[in-house]
Amino acid sequence: MPSSPAGTDARRTLRSLFLSDLHLGARASRPGHVLDFLRGIEAETIYLVGDIFDIWHGGRVHWSDAHDAVLTDLRARARDGTRIVYLPGNHDAAMRAPDANMDGWELREAVVHKAADGRRYLVLHGDQCDPRFLRWHFMTRLGSRLDALLRQVDDWQRKRSDIGPDERSPAQRVIDRANQVMAMGDRFERRLIKLAQASGTMGVICGHSHKPALRQHGELVYANCGDWIDSLTALAEDTRGTLRLLEFTPAPATLPALPKPAKSNDGALAGGIA
Repeated sequence: MPSSPAGTDARRTLRSLFLSDLHLGARASRPGHVLDFLRGIEAETIYLVGDIFDIWHGGRVHWSDAHDAVLTDLRARARDGTRIVYLPGNHDAAMRAPDANMDGWELREAVVHKAADGRRYLVLHGDQCDPRFLRWHFMTRLGSRLDALLRQVDDWQRKRSDIGPDERSPAQRVIDRANQVMAMGDRFERRLIKLAQASGTMGVICGHSHKPALRQHGELVYANCGDWIDSLTALAEDTRGTLRLLEFTPAPATLPALPKPAKSNDGALAGGIA
């Protein structure tokens, strides 16, 4: 079950695509990256595996034209015949309400996906397997506030130091460590595997932990889509039923060319120092 970079083909054609943790509306969301990724993908079915929106807190929602463009793309696909299955998570739990509706999308708490090779996978966000205290609204709110604060610190550190875009800042390392603690080692993963086993499926496909993964637990498969804040990953199924992690690599930013200095015969400091 290999992993590969996204965008290596002109346009990938998939049987199924699994995306989670876009957190549209959060300060740290990256709708431009999501849109660039989607523009290189065709899929018969797209599963939105929770925390697509960050709307649980009732506070400020950070929204832009790029966020609208992501929704426009997904709605257009639904109109053109793509099956869109939305499984809300803890950050968009309001969409679990019985009267919630997204035009053209199927809303589910969990669903069983039948792959092309006949294998059946339980698909859900994954917060259902958090320890009880982590499912409290207060804990979700506290964790989200701390994450937002640390990301502001990360921005500040990057603007005032030589930290490269591919390097971890001190704040980012704290975020990574906090995510590991919240996942409680591998207990989150083991709980989901047990849930898949109890449901009679061959494995589980989830999100929530922001830790992309694709591995075996005996005969069962644990697949985590990752997220679109840090890892920029998705899970794909091809026409043979093979699962694969895709990693999106943003195009490098191009800096504007600097104007050539005018030639002078008066020495390097002829223009003076302001």
